[in-house]
Amino acid sequence: MILWLNGPFGGGKTTTSIQLQRILSGSRVFDPEMVGYMLTAALPDLTVDDFQTWPSWRPLVAAALDEVSRQTRQHLVAPQSLLNVEYFREIFAALHSRGLQTFHVVLDAPDDVLRSRIEASDEAQPWRLRQLPAYIESRSWMFDEADLVVDTGTNSPLAVAQLVIDALPGGARS
Repeated sequence: MILWLNGPFGGGKTTTSIQLQRILSGSRVFDPEMVGYMLTAALPDLTVDDFQTWPSWRPLVAAALDEVSRQTRQHLVAPQSLLNVEYFREIFAALHSRGLQTFHVVLDAPDDVLRSRIEASDEAQPWRLRQLPAYIESRSWMFDEADLVVDTGTNSPLAVAQLVIDALPGGARS
């Protein structure tokens, strides 16, 4: 199973993925951002503001998730913001066409909590703050497409991970 953690920067995707890997038997974290880093290194003359806009990123993410899943026979936790519904649908259609089961979780928090988390981080703070309005605009389609929405503003990282595990289809929890 591919357990995709979606949501805004500051939503708790990385923290939750670490907790999930610790408590969900037979799982590992696979960050789709690594595919973006690979493309950035391979395409230094083709600069973009967001590597997700490269047409090759989306099929490569699906292929990499498929290959790692087959090689390890483990559940993969993919912490990655997908704010573009078309990119989301493209990746998930590719995963499904490869026979992979998916579980799409949106980790959300109130806007002021997200802003304060981003401002407290040194990691790409200006870029992440610029993405916040896009996330707010994307909430409705994300919630509609989600198998689960969890408020990370009122739950601890461990509690968030447990809520995700409790919502997984029966066979995915073991």
